[in-house]
Amino acid sequence: MSETLRVLILCTANSARSQMGEGLLRELAGGRVDVFSAGAKPASVNPYATRVMRLRGIDISAQSSEHIDQYLAQPFDYVITVCDNAAESCPVFPGAARRIHWSFPDPAAVKGDDEAVLAAFITVRAGLEAQLRAWLESLDIQD
Repeated sequence: MSETLRVLILCTANSARSQMGEGLLRELAGGRVDVFSAGAKPASVNPYATRVMRLRGIDISAQSSEHIDQYLAQPFDYVITVCDNAAESCPVFPGAARRIHWSFPDPAAVKGDDEAVLAAFITVRAGLEAQLRAWLESLDIQD
């Protein structure tokens, strides 16, 4: 595949799962995918998301939480939802956007000490990475 794909990753708050997915996809695709993330109710990027991505060697500290409305008029090849709420409320995108849904639990909802919350974020990050790697392989896009 020689053409650069445009991918939008959605989650309700655009603070953790979609932010990690954006950073991972950017890294894994090695410049062959233009990736963005957004949410219906954007919040700031969760510090644990930034922390676990840094542990993975990916810096997402410059990413920001965006509202889905700013992307409605833009064409995307794929729209990936990473939480059930976003899948249910995702608007229709113009053009040929193919919808993909991967359900990941919200690591920010985990209650407990620093170690428990960090472990939840690491688990979700690993799941996202495995899913993205398999998807990129199916599209014959690997770094």
